[in-house]
Amino acid sequence: MQDFGGRLAVVTGGGTGMGRELVRQLVAQGASVAMCDLFADSMAETTRLCVADGVPQGVRITSHIADVGEEEQVIRFAAEVAREHDTDRIHLLFNNAGIGGGGSFVLDDRAEWDRVFQICWFGVYYTCRAFFPMLQRADAGHIVNTSSANGFWAALMPGVSHTAYSAAKFAVKGFTEALITDLRNYAPHIQASIVMPGGIGTPIGLNSRRVLGDTGFTDVGRQKLRRHLAAIGVAGAETMDDAALNEAQAMLAKRFEEMAPTSAAKAATIILDGVKADRWRILVGEDVTRLDKRVRAEPERAYDPDFLAYAAE
Repeated sequence: MQDFGGRLAVVTGGGTGMGRELVRQLVAQGASVAMCDLFADSMAETTRLCVADGVPQGVRITSHIADVGEEEQVIRFAAEVAREHDTDRIHLLFNNAGIGGGGSFVLDDRAEWDRVFQICWFGVYYTCRAFFPMLQRADAGHIVNTSSANGFWAALMPGVSHTAYSAAKFAVKGFTEALITDLRNYAPHIQASIVMPGGIGTPIGLNSRRVLGDTGFTDVGRQKLRRHLAAIGVAGAETMDDAALNEAQAMLAKRFEEMAPTSAAKAATIILDGVKADRWRILVGEDVTRLDKRVRAEPERAYDPDFLAYAAE
């Protein structure tokens, strides 16, 4: 599918970050887009940016409130897309929605752990299930599932637990790779690609806290955040109250977005170029490309405390 003109794309998590940039670039290239997100204000801003960019004639953009971690909402989303776009088929499915959190299986609150896994893994599975009949009816289709560097390297940084997100992203990677053969056997007009981004300039930290709400500010959550802030050298982290913790967390999220090696817009371009090139494995960023090579070359070293610094050489 080397031309998106006249196609219909579905993008989950279209309100911010890579999802927003995917919507903008797909629209600019002539595709109609149905996006979902948990927050109407975020999607309204995405639509506003598309209009400011210039929407080609005949292109439609629709917004849908849906929690991809809840199957009934995903099924409703698919029905809304069919109705509002007056069609029984789609051509592109971008499973982009995701949040962070639930780092430690040992220490963290189960509610946060389960919520992260539900969105990051079951969100992909539910959406593929709900939209697959519409992909089957198209002349050509492409499923694009976003995993992560943490889908082949289950760590974040030395000494930081990262179990919920990594487990979910490993599941997304394995599912998508298995789909390649499954689709070739039984639905050869549909392709599947796995996207593995490295550090991307998105507000995932702030979005995650917005989705998780108070689940991360249990006593265990506070202790975890204080430990993390202390580990990176934030003065007074051990005694911070909730207001100070919230402020520090927002600061970290903003710093990550600003200092990430790859912008969300650049990431979206890499993803769409990979789809056009029929690549099933799309690495996004030089950092993840280096890390992937190191993990493949020396898997037994992958979880040594000094591995991340070694991989960055």
